[in-house]
Amino acid sequence: MKNHTQLLAANLAALRRERGDTLEAVAEHVNATRQAVGKWETGESTPDLTHAAALAEYYGVTLDALLRHDESALGYPIPPKGKHIFGIATVGDRGQIVLPKRAREVFGLKSGSRLVVLGNETAGERGIALVESELMFSYAAKIMENITKEKL
Repeated sequence: MKNHTQLLAANLAALRRERGDTLEAVAEHVNATRQAVGKWETGESTPDLTHAAALAEYYGVTLDALLRHDESALGYPIPPKGKHIFGIATVGDRGQIVLPKRAREVFGLKSGSRLVVLGNETAGERGIALVESELMFSYAAKIMENITKEKL
């Protein structure tokens, strides 16, 4: 398992490459030198807390993900701040799924929580999404309200 310095270095390099930024561009944004950013990406040194926070903000990720995310072990890059990949849920014989514990914690889901299941069959965009029913009903109410206003 990689240590935090190795993960930080790998994540900084991957995020910069993904954005197509130069060392200079990153350095300018976080008020550092190109050489400092290069050393952070190779693991020769680590940014102080102020620079680490600025880097996380610049890349739109959490500081925790910047320090701990291990793409080589997980198989996917750092997700943007507020976006999650919780793991895999297996569909049971009767269509039931168990959501990963962390997903339930983040969204405050408990036994009896109601979710709307949405789906997209379009090739290349195929997927299923779960949305809290209260949120879906509030969207529906706003849509109906706007339709009513347009008719007046």
